[in-house]
Amino acid sequence: MIISWDNFVWFAVISILLWIAGTFLSFKREKGGNIIFGLGVVTYLAFIALFWNTLGRAPMRTMGETRLWYSFFISLITLILHIRWHYKFLLPFGTLLATVFTMINLLKPEIHSSILMPSLQSVWFIPHVTIYMLSYAVLAAGLISGFATLFKGPELMNPADQLTRIGTSLLLIGMLTGAIWAKQAWGTYWAWDAKENWAAVTWLIYVTYLHIRSRYPLKRNLAIATLFIAFLALQITWYGVNYFPAAKKSLHTYFE
Repeated sequence: MIISWDNFVWFAVISILLWIAGTFLSFKREKGGNIIFGLGVVTYLAFIALFWNTLGRAPMRTMGETRLWYSFFISLITLILHIRWHYKFLLPFGTLLATVFTMINLLKPEIHSSILMPSLQSVWFIPHVTIYMLSYAVLAAGLISGFATLFKGPELMNPADQLTRIGTSLLLIGMLTGAIWAKQAWGTYWAWDAKENWAAVTWLIYVTYLHIRSRYPLKRNLAIATLFIAFLALQITWYGVNYFPAAKKSLHTYFE
């Protein structure tokens, strides 16, 4: 079955409607909310799998393709967290984030050749990008939990801390796998590339957040502010650096 960006709108609309319906039922405390939300996640994953088969490669090369994984992972993680902690805010926030990035792809799909450039033809390609997308989704969920404490109380700082620890660890693993890949592709583990530098800065800010939570647990507002700054740095790392002058010489410009 041949699936392309032209078919994405149908999968996307169905997924979004299922996410919204599942969220609504969960708010009404009706049974089946998680199942319906989960069907939306499965529908989204079905497009990724079919698109992967059509391309003959993992759909991880362009910004549009990485947004697919981000929307999928944030919806999946949102569902898992909702089943685990039963917090009402998780599903609507997760739906909002996943929908925003889905709408970007609907409004401006990025269609590229299925032939990968030599530097992307590596066994490290799929694990590196997958780990990064997973870390981005987990850290987004951590930010949501952190902001929720401003309205729901400090008890939500515990899931925010746990998610940030996991996401920060995944971010580090992503950088390490990227360094190994860089050595294989360009002959050096670290090239002081703009995206590499911002990835390191982002990781350090998240580590700063964890340090604040460990040493100064009562300074909740400072911790949440740091978490927000870290997430902004994450957005710069992901796609913001593409608009910097230094991006013209970046080794990562193939993600544009």
